[in-house]
This record gives sequence, C-alpha cells and structure tokens, in this order.
Amino acid sequence: MNIFDFFKGPDINQGVSMYKDTKGAVLIDVREQDEYGSGHIPGSKNVPLSSIGMISNVAPDKNTPLFVYCLSGGRSSSATSALVKMGYTTVNNIGGISGYTGPVEH
Repeated sequence: MNIFDFFKGPDINQGVSMYKDTKGAVLIDVREQDEYGSGHIPGSKNVPLSSIGMISNVAPDKNTPLFVYCLSGGRSSSATSALVKMGYTTVNNIGGISGYTGPVEH
C-alpha cells in the first residue's frame, strides 16, 4: 500500500461483486433520473439523492443490505450517511459508476 491508496475511494467493481454475493441485497443508484437513464448497473434501483427519503419504496426493511453508488462517489457518500441516520443497518458506499468496468443498461 502506498500513500495514494489512502485517497482512493471504494472500488465499485468489488462492491458490485459483494452486492451479488449478499442475499437479499439491493443495489441503489443515487444519481438523478436522467443520469440513471443514460446508463446504469443492471439490477440497480434508482433513488436519487434528492429523493433519498423515498428509499422505503425500494427497501421497506431497514435490515436490507444496501449497496449505494453514484457517478464519482460523492453523492453515494452523502446518501450512505443519510440512510444510516434513517435507521438502515447495513449500508455500503461502493463508489462511482465512472470506475465500473462491467455491462450497463439503458
């Protein structure tokens, strides 16, 4: 590990792999609807950061494991904090889709 590893955000590819391996998990894209429509990770649900209070429509059980991403990791970090404050027990910020190397849906 070098000094620059400290500044790197989460690895979204590793996060997607963890999501797929977690029973009952939900993958949340917190970008705005138009961004989501331009390309998103297959199986993800769109709950924009601006509407994060509506998360119960997607994950009514606060024990549901949530894996959250955005474009670069900033909004997903904010969303993760908000979700924890709302009482969700397992929330993972997996970073930004800009680093994602897998397939996308439109």
